[in-house]
Amino acid sequence: MTEKTKVKYSENGLWILKDGEHYRIGLSEKGQDDLGEVMFVEIPTDVARVEKNDNLIGVEGAKAVTELIAPFSGKVMSFNTELADNPEDLNTSNRDKNWIVDVTEVDEAEFNALSDEV
Repeated sequence: MTEKTKVKYSENGLWILKDGEHYRIGLSEKGQDDLGEVMFVEIPTDVARVEKNDNLIGVEGAKAVTELIAPFSGKVMSFNTELADNPEDLNTSNRDKNWIVDVTEVDEAEFNALSDEV
């Protein structure tokens, strides 16, 4: 990782990869453990901005049905729409597959307040 890239973790089981001004949010190993095997994902398609604690996506796993919430506010660039057809991608540790949303215009203080450990 370079100085421009950094990974943080939210309390509710998300990883956040900062790359310059872009932030990619995905499901961490802790989140995978909490949910169990993911079987269904409900992705919003008309969201242009998320606020801290807004619902990012609805997830149905073996252990729980839950909403994963945004760890900070930001402008939505894109959702990983592939998850609708391949919800099992959230069960992998491959960040190229288990990401949920890309955002920009994030308050640096909100990002820095997140944990450095899973």
